Parts: sequence; C-alpha cells; structure tokens
Amino acid sequence: MNVFRLAGDMTHLISVLVLLLKIHTIKSCAGVSLKTQELYALVFSTRYLDIFTDFTSLYNTVMKLIFLGSSFSIVWYMRHHKLVQRSYDKDHDTFRHQFLVLPCLILALLIHEQFTFKEVMWTFSIYLEAVAILPQLVLLQRTRNIDNLTGQYVFFLGAYRSLYILNWIYRYFTEPHYVHWITWMSGFVQTLLYADFFYYYINSWKNNVKLTLQA
Repeated sequence: MNVFRLAGDMTHLISVLVLLLKIHTIKSCAGVSLKTQELYALVFSTRYLDIFTDFTSLYNTVMKLIFLGSSFSIVWYMRHHKLVQRSYDKDHDTFRHQFLVLPCLILALLIHEQFTFKEVMWTFSIYLEAVAILPQLVLLQRTRNIDNLTGQYVFFLGAYRSLYILNWIYRYFTEPHYVHWITWMSGFVQTLLYADFFYYYINSWKNNVKLTLQA
C-alpha cells in the first residue's frame, strides 16, 4: 500500500458513492449507462472469486464487498426500482456491450500469467474493466446532456485509474521484480479512453459552463 494506491482506491470509492447518491436520493439514473454498470458487475464478480477463500487484509475484503454490493445495487435500481427505471434512457444506451465480453474472455484464455480458472477469470476482469466505460461514454456523446453528478462520477472513475498508473510506476521503482504487463497495458488503454472526456470536463470547469461532449 502506498499513497497513490490509497488515493486511487478512495477515488474509486467516491465515484461509486456519487452515483449511488444520485440514484438513491434523486431517484434518477438519467445519463447513466446500464450497459456499463452490468459490465462492472461482471468485472467485480469474476475478479473477486477469492473473497471467501483467500484473506489478504480486512481493508482488502471490505473494499471487495463494497464494490460487489454497490455494482449489483446500481444494476438492481436501474432495472427494477419503479421511479429510477423511468429515467433510464434506453433509447440512447444501445451500445452492444455483449460484444465486449467475448473478445475479453478469448484474450484472457490466450494471454494470462497462469492457466487456472481463478487466474483466467481475474485476467478477464482486467481486460473487461479496460473497456467497460465505453457504453457510458457513447451514451454521453449521444445525449450531450450531462448533469453534474454524472460528470463527477465519470471523472472520479477515470481519476482512479490514472492514480493507479502512478501506483504502478511507484512500485516499479521501489519493489524488486515488480512487473505486471497485463495490468499495465489494460490500465493504459482504459486511461486513454477517458482522455477525451477529461479534456471537455476540465474545459467546462475552467470556463464555468455546462459539460458537453462532441459527437
């Protein structure tokens, strides 16, 4: 654990809390992609298969439970809550996210560190997380109507990955034999996907105007 890892975890947690705050208090999921939330639920389900078998620390277990519980809660709210589901923009959230799952699974079967079920599923979750934000970004580009909470959610989600890159750089120079190419490359791709959003988010903040993404 180092300051970059802790900051990344806290930023990730903030992104989830911001989204839950919007959904639970405002009873709205406008601008939020159900496709992305379903992908994240799958990411955490396949990544944390060891939650009841391998204990690392109380912090680690609690964070796993939070991300598992929050991801499935968000999906449930968007699918089944009478008020929340009315605000879901299914007409614009049409990204075929199932076509992201199979390539990531095939890639995990081909490129992994160990050929075991848990390791392949963990690798699959890493690949899938790298592209899980795509339906959300496409939805925001199509609607071009981004409220503050949705914009903050996506910003903190991207900031979390950027901080993790700093964590990897720090560990590379401070820990002997620390090399994880799969995680590094996937994280780099994921961060690149946020670059356009970051540009417009920072511009809107500097100029004090409403955030919009170019189609």
